[in-house]
Amino acid sequence: MNFRRTYAIVLRHFYLIRGSIARVMPLFIWVVVDIILWGFLTRYLNSVSASSLNFVPMLLGAVLLWDFFMRVMQGVTMAFFEDVWARNFLNIFATPLTIAEYLSGLVISSIATSMIGLVFMLVLAMLVFGLSFAAYGLLIIPFMLVLFMFGIAMGIFGCAIVLRFGPASEWFIWPIPALVSPFVGVLYPLAVLPGWMRYISYLLPPSYVFEGMRSILATGNMDVTTLWWGLSLAVLYVVLACCFFTGIYHYAVRTGLIARYSSESVS
Repeated sequence: MNFRRTYAIVLRHFYLIRGSIARVMPLFIWVVVDIILWGFLTRYLNSVSASSLNFVPMLLGAVLLWDFFMRVMQGVTMAFFEDVWARNFLNIFATPLTIAEYLSGLVISSIATSMIGLVFMLVLAMLVFGLSFAAYGLLIIPFMLVLFMFGIAMGIFGCAIVLRFGPASEWFIWPIPALVSPFVGVLYPLAVLPGWMRYISYLLPPSYVFEGMRSILATGNMDVTTLWWGLSLAVLYVVLACCFFTGIYHYAVRTGLIARYSSESVS
């Protein structure tokens, strides 16, 4: 793999973001809305609750981590959609660029944009609402790693769907975090879910993250084995997503779909 070509993909997206305020603002504006909305909600719950439970790390912390997952996923898909909207695939893949180099460029671009959003979220949540991740200790690192890898996997999967069915199918991709969130227990324990939903939850890496967070806040410890399950599943999903994208790309080249890629191609 030639890292110069990967760097070229990253540099292209850097120039696109740097040259457009419309691309810069979404990195911050939705972060502010989410943190303020959930921050004041947790303050209200703390004021009316008779228990000693602190809702700030319980709810606001969970929302912040879920927002991080969405930023990672959207970082990959938005970088890909720039090529979709510009109808730039023939130009890109007419070069010696490989699939691995292209996907690596998308992932690195996502890391950059998601880290900007994460730092901004952390600073805002800590300064305004006093959120601290000290209760989780070093476990916060594997927690975020699981969410990061799952976000990468979902982003690559979404890119493959759009590559196969055309630009109009991008509207199938935006709802993915909303469709997944009820199964992973962002705001509630998995025990409240019906049995069939819990079976799906066990297959989703974020469910292990949020269950682990609640276990730490409630008891001060957690079963590290569950975290390893989450990490293993996240790695598996990344591998499967990369294989899926590669298969779709070869199909698009073999059938000529990539040459007639247009906004009407949803079939």
